[in-house]
Amino acid sequence: MDSLFKDVIGIFKFIQGLFAGVQKLFTPPKAYSWQTFIYLSLFSWGISYFAVGYIKDTIAFCGWLFLLAGTAWYTTDDPLRFPGTFMPIGAIITGFLVSVFAFGHQENVLTSNTIVIWPTIAAIVTAIPNFFEGTGGTSAKAKLPKLQDRQKVVVLLAWCMLISCWIQFYFVIDKWLKEYPSLRADNFEKSAFVIRLEPPTPKPKNGDLILNKIQPLVNQQIGNRPWSEVEKWLLEADQQLGNLGRRTIESNLNKSKEKLLWRVEPRVVNIKSGYRLDILTIWGGPSADAQGYYWRKSCLIQPSNPSQQTENKTTVAKVACDRTSTFIVGSPPAQQ
Repeated sequence: MDSLFKDVIGIFKFIQGLFAGVQKLFTPPKAYSWQTFIYLSLFSWGISYFAVGYIKDTIAFCGWLFLLAGTAWYTTDDPLRFPGTFMPIGAIITGFLVSVFAFGHQENVLTSNTIVIWPTIAAIVTAIPNFFEGTGGTSAKAKLPKLQDRQKVVVLLAWCMLISCWIQFYFVIDKWLKEYPSLRADNFEKSAFVIRLEPPTPKPKNGDLILNKIQPLVNQQIGNRPWSEVEKWLLEADQQLGNLGRRTIESNLNKSKEKLLWRVEPRVVNIKSGYRLDILTIWGGPSADAQGYYWRKSCLIQPSNPSQQTENKTTVAKVACDRTSTFIVGSPPAQQ
């Protein structure tokens, strides 16, 4: 019974000590302290909730300033260093808050700019105390850091700026892949900068999409039309198919920047029974292969009555196209 009573007393003492520690942490020892700034930031945000217009923004702005000042003060009182550097962990926290304050939005706090600039701001926050001496407040004086301190500051700033550049490079590549999805099908094995983390897209789908949209339009224009009109259309295939291609690309890739990198070209080949029309959608963007790549769909165009095509003026054209498109790596064939 005595041991149980002692255990209960020990638990109460532990809770009391924990509460005293929390109370000491959040109770300002004097008016001019980091806790005061934190409380002022919370008070400002609370008041801004009930304000409107520019007054609301002004009070919220002051709340951010109080939060930054209080956080920077608390995290530099007894700094815990980042392993292998003289950068305090608090500088990383303060740098993050400054980044959110400068580049964040109400809709999205973690923007790309917030993450990119974070390491550089953390390095600047770390470097600032090296240019002052004193205990803070009115006793702080500006000074020029010692030579060895200058070297450490320059190296730290350079490394953090390099990290920011690499993070920015990631966001640039990610933006390119979103705006130009056909790049996902390319080969990055020889790249010194890009590492593929997801399964590769086997083939760029937009080229196949354009072909599948153009083929019915070609059938409408030359299918079951007089043979003489069809031959005239084939003579002007560059212009005819070019117009169809531009309209198709504009209507189906209107929101994609890829629409400027795809083009449609015909290849007309004479065969014994009529003509073969190869419709090509050619990728004009960057590619790991210097020759590029393209999609092809072939259509066989024949007169309905080949034995009478020169005698019967009512002979019409029959069009039969491949059911699927073919993806080809290399330069498209030359015009004949």
